[in-house]
This record gives sequence, structure tokens and C-alpha cells, in this order.
Amino acid sequence: MRPPLVLASASPRRLELLARIGITPDRTAPTDIDETPRKGELPRALAARLALAKAEAAAQPDALVLAADTVVGVGRRILGKPADAAEAERFLELLSGRRHRVMTGVVLALPDGRRLQRLVETTLAFQRLTAQQIEAYVAGGEWSGKAGGYAIQGSAEAFVRFLSGSHSNVIGLPLFETAQLLRGAGWLRP
Repeated sequence: MRPPLVLASASPRRLELLARIGITPDRTAPTDIDETPRKGELPRALAARLALAKAEAAAQPDALVLAADTVVGVGRRILGKPADAAEAERFLELLSGRRHRVMTGVVLALPDGRRLQRLVETTLAFQRLTAQQIEAYVAGGEWSGKAGGYAIQGSAEAFVRFLSGSHSNVIGLPLFETAQLLRGAGWLRP
């Protein structure tokens, strides 16, 4: 009998992604941790640290806990979730015509105290966006609550001229790596 699977997230996108590969967590346990980057912290390190912190905060002695955190980076700069429409516009102006990276840290906390971890990186490039495109996108509200100020699973996908890596990673959970972690723990078969 396998232990219950707990998703340490309130994200409907992560639940939808897991459902795509036939996984339904037994329960969710959203965490409330400080997601503020540390001074000088780079995007990759932030994604890994926050995923581990979420797993630790939600760890349970009788369950596997799956935690993830997605960070958008432009060079050394971290683009979090925009506070308002003006910040979303600034993010899109920065991403316009440039490559950027989306990194997701994924951690599986096992009942025996072990932590299985992966860090997945996807590189994307947006087309050069016009002021009208940015204005229309921001007016649509898809940017709200999204790292980097966009949702690739929405109309922003039309802006992507290049993508190398995991598409599901950009949405918020790299499915291949997540399935591998669950298989490695013996929870997912085959």
C-alpha cells in the first residue's frame, strides 16, 4: 500500500498538470513561506530553496509531499509575481524580444526524512512586443499571480518564438521530472 500523496500547493495549474499524467493528490497542503529572494540570490538558487522550504513546511510523517516553486529569470534578475498591472507591463517590456529562463525546483519529501530534488530549466524567447500587445495582454488579467507576469498556457503563448526544454515547466510543474521522482520513490508505477 502506497502512502498518500500531498501537494504542497494551492495552485490549480499544478493540479491540472498532475491530472494530465493521471495523478490526483490525496490532499493539498498549501504553505505560507517567505518567498523574498535573499540578497544576491540567483534565480536557480531561489527556485531550489523555495521548493525545499515548501516541502519542509508541509512534510508529514505518513505521506509523500510534493512541492515546487517556479522562478522567471532574465540574466541575474528575478521576475516574481507582479504586484500590479504597471509592474506586469514592465516585466513584459523587459521580456520583449529577449531570451529568458524559467526554473522550477521540485522536491519530494518522503516519510523517512529523505528529500528527492530536481531543478528544471526551460529557455524561452518572446517576439518583440508592441505597446498595444502589452497593453491588451495586461488588460486581459492573465498576468495576475504568474511569475514573470505571463501565462504560457494562455494567450501569451502567441508571444513565444523559441522554447527549449519542458513546456509544462513553464506552466509550473515539469511533468517528466515529477513523474521520475514519484517512480524513484516507488509511488508511481510503472
